[in-house]
Amino acid sequence: MFEEVDISSLELNPFSTLETDNFLITAGTGDSWNTMTAAWGFFGIMWSKPVFAIVVRDSRYTYEFLEKAKGYTVSFFSPGYKKALQFCGSHSGRNTDKAAATGLVPVVVEPSDGLELVTFEQANMVFCCTIASKTVLEPSQFVDPKIVGNYPNKDYHSMYIGYIDQVLVQDE
Repeated sequence: MFEEVDISSLELNPFSTLETDNFLITAGTGDSWNTMTAAWGFFGIMWSKPVFAIVVRDSRYTYEFLEKAKGYTVSFFSPGYKKALQFCGSHSGRNTDKAAATGLVPVVVEPSDGLELVTFEQANMVFCCTIASKTVLEPSQFVDPKIVGNYPNKDYHSMYIGYIDQVLVQDE
């Protein structure tokens, strides 16, 4: 199903990968998890380690899982899954079984000691991350005043920076 690849072997454009492909953020364990679609995030090097940072509003159901979790996955899919990702971004896991509704098949991966994460069988690339830090984004921190326009409901994001423990790709 998946094979681990060395992160240094990845060849991708981070801007098109994040902005146009979208991705699923999933937190929790095989017994209890939630996923949501995202288009904002970044990856690079922080604290001398490869990281993937995500942002999640506290109104999202996935936020509750992130607050209890030690890690999360960031899963990318081929364009054929666009409708499934749209569904996961527009329906709450509080009252909808997203896997049943979309046909996505959850699978458990264990990228580091004692860490159990969830991704999906259909994902073509998965970043498995251990949470290193959380920062609540607040208007007082915005240098560019136009950023506030992204928050008409004052529902600011929390940013989670996760160490990338493992990168998985579909085993062809």
